[in-house]
Amino acid sequence: MFPCNNLGAGMTSPIILWFRRDLRLDDHQALSAACATGRPVIPVFIHDETVEALGAAPRFRIGLSVAALSDDLARIDSRLILRRGDALPALQTLIAQTGAGAVYWSRGYDPDAIARDMPLKATLKEQGVDAQSFKGHLLFEPWTVETKTGGFYKVYTPLWKNVRDRDVAEPLPAPGSITSPEVWPESDTLTNWNMDGAMHRGADVLRAHCVVGAAAARDRLNAFVQERIATYVKGRDIPSIQGTSGLSENLAWGEISPVTCWHAGMAALHNGASDAEVFLKELVWREFAYHLAYHTPQIVSGNWKPDWDAFPWNTDITPEVQAWQQGRTGIQFIDAAMREMYVTGTMHNRGRMIVASYLTKHMLTHWKVGQKWFEECLIDWDPASNAMGWQWSAGSGPDATPYFRVFNPVTQLDKFDPKRIYAKAWIAEGRKEPTSTALSYFAAIPKSWNLSPGDPYPDPIVPADEGRKRALTAYEGRGF
Repeated sequence: MFPCNNLGAGMTSPIILWFRRDLRLDDHQALSAACATGRPVIPVFIHDETVEALGAAPRFRIGLSVAALSDDLARIDSRLILRRGDALPALQTLIAQTGAGAVYWSRGYDPDAIARDMPLKATLKEQGVDAQSFKGHLLFEPWTVETKTGGFYKVYTPLWKNVRDRDVAEPLPAPGSITSPEVWPESDTLTNWNMDGAMHRGADVLRAHCVVGAAAARDRLNAFVQERIATYVKGRDIPSIQGTSGLSENLAWGEISPVTCWHAGMAALHNGASDAEVFLKELVWREFAYHLAYHTPQIVSGNWKPDWDAFPWNTDITPEVQAWQQGRTGIQFIDAAMREMYVTGTMHNRGRMIVASYLTKHMLTHWKVGQKWFEECLIDWDPASNAMGWQWSAGSGPDATPYFRVFNPVTQLDKFDPKRIYAKAWIAEGRKEPTSTALSYFAAIPKSWNLSPGDPYPDPIVPADEGRKRALTAYEGRGF
């Protein structure tokens, strides 16, 4: 770690360092730039319009991350100032109260972040404030990755080939100290924000599964590289084991940077772990999602392929859709994956593909219904990755699974969970001695669902073979 260059507090105006989805101190370009000036730095987190729009689980999870960042700053004799309200007026109030002459932040690349940041930056500059944005939570800025003709990539593999051999700068160290202002502005209290309020009783269940903060994220990465990256290709497809990195939760809130993950993966690859290349590809798949969200922002709210606008998807929350939401479809892979999400706030990636395919193809329900439910339930919710993942499964997005590929959730379970270890871990009904994880589902869900472990396990709402035939008939009838 390095100390901020201290030219003496009060000699120059403070810099407001506005934290967003970058809740760490290491590999933080905006923070490093602020420290390099030698001016006082006021770290700030704003419960702004984008935070207000979060679903129950992601709002709960970002609250935990903010608390961890506050602790990290306190350990180097700084502090995190909390404010609530729309971002621009909140910043303007802080500027007036502190005499700050600059606001630094890490860029966002999704449509909501851009819609907030561009007019905010212009207004602050018009008011004489040095408003600067820095490289954010990506390896490569979207506008720096171009096709040979100067356009953006619409297919993943050519993008991967473009960036795989690029030099990625080493991650920046965390500051050992940060110059404080002479007087700290007042701060809200995090507990008063009630970030876990919408979770109700599920908060206590979910909290036990969260891996929170920058130090925990680095430990998680190190454990993955040491223990699992060498068998990543096979292990990542088996939902009953810890075969993946688990870092999506930490990347979502910027508790670790993709640059740090990239260098760890590259080091493993160069040390002989050939499976590490697939891990690097997964990091670039995340880049691809933001590449598209930046260049084609409609991907987060509408069909990326306009031909799908006329497809007659169901958009209502029918009893069958409610059964899907509750993990009561009668299809074990679907139900186990949905229940894993309610208990842990995450879902195995194989499960995400299967539950999304089942909703959009077997049930012919619009991917936006599933997207919205995931926004409510995932602690690793990410606007670009979530949208692209749903459209990939539905067939309406880039690099999408073709319409005629309909995952069979029964044979998928036979292939990736033949002994039903995963299914038993999450489904209690019909078992004499349910696992603790399966029982914890009933402690996490709303009481209004009126479900208990003693209920009979339901028959399939849409049998696998029947759903596939219905989907293919619907697609072919529309000319797909």
